[in-house]
Amino acid sequence: MDRQNILLIYTGGTIGMIKEPTTGTLKAFDFNSLLVKIPEIRLLDCNIETVSFDDPIDSSNMSPIYWEAIARIIEINYENYSGFIVLHGSDTMSYSASVLSFMLEYLDKPVIFTGSQLPIGDLRTDAKENLITSIQLASLHKDGKPIIREVCLYFEYKLYRGNRTTKINADHFEAFASPNYPMLAESGVHLKINHEFLRREDFTGNNLIVRTQLDTNIGVLKLFPGISQPFVEAVLDAKNLKGLIIETYGSGNATNEEWFINLLKNAIDKGIYIINVTQCSGGSVIMGQYETSAKLKSIGVISGKDITTEAAVAKLMYLIGYNIKPQEFQYYFEKPLRGEMS
Repeated sequence: MDRQNILLIYTGGTIGMIKEPTTGTLKAFDFNSLLVKIPEIRLLDCNIETVSFDDPIDSSNMSPIYWEAIARIIEINYENYSGFIVLHGSDTMSYSASVLSFMLEYLDKPVIFTGSQLPIGDLRTDAKENLITSIQLASLHKDGKPIIREVCLYFEYKLYRGNRTTKINADHFEAFASPNYPMLAESGVHLKINHEFLRREDFTGNNLIVRTQLDTNIGVLKLFPGISQPFVEAVLDAKNLKGLIIETYGSGNATNEEWFINLLKNAIDKGIYIINVTQCSGGSVIMGQYETSAKLKSIGVISGKDITTEAAVAKLMYLIGYNIKPQEFQYYFEKPLRGEMS
């Protein structure tokens, strides 16, 4: 079989740092010397090239301008490579993986986000395994087509659908989870691919389309007992607000105090989209199951079902950015577009 061509895209983050042995300080890794620093990569049956942001960033500074940069790199190189690895800081990796899943329409190749909790030059680093296995997964082919054809996230022996992930731990190597969707693959002595959970749409005849029109005039409001009316008013009165994600309790429940419901209703009447997602780590919003969510449903709050907050942010930016008609917005938000919800 022909060797697969894999492109590594370094955006920044811990995985791209090495420790200076004499001083102990961290410095940026030169990905042009990748094969020298990680000779194990030579054992992989693929050709690997690298490209880096001119000024690598901490993932806390990730924003739409960088998402577009990643998408454009993939677009420009799409025909020349069979898979893409995006090296990214872990803090906002789930947001980026979610956004790219919407930006890359008709994606028919693997785009795998990975990173590490320790620098690549650290003695106990998780960077090498994460990187090597991500490359191996991206190069898997059958009958001339990639086995994985979606945006994914690989971390600590597990491959997840990118827009189903959330970061759950700042200290452990097992930093990510996919609470509402099974892992796509698991790395052990052998690679175990869960084919039944992979996206299987056939995009033959459709070229990759990069969608970059994101609207960031949105917000996230996490409910808590004792939340005050002035605070909610201030959030809903934010200048240019077009959409708000409300993290509710349990299966989509919220206080049914009159002032709260009226504020949401007035916002919806003004054309602001209100999305209901659960603040629980797993499970789904089921509006109307309890009285405390029935009123939300009656005033036009949109159900986020089992979507993560990260994917809800990405989807809201994406749909508002493309000026979906108000009468169609709820239909498209509650409909799975990239496997982001059940």
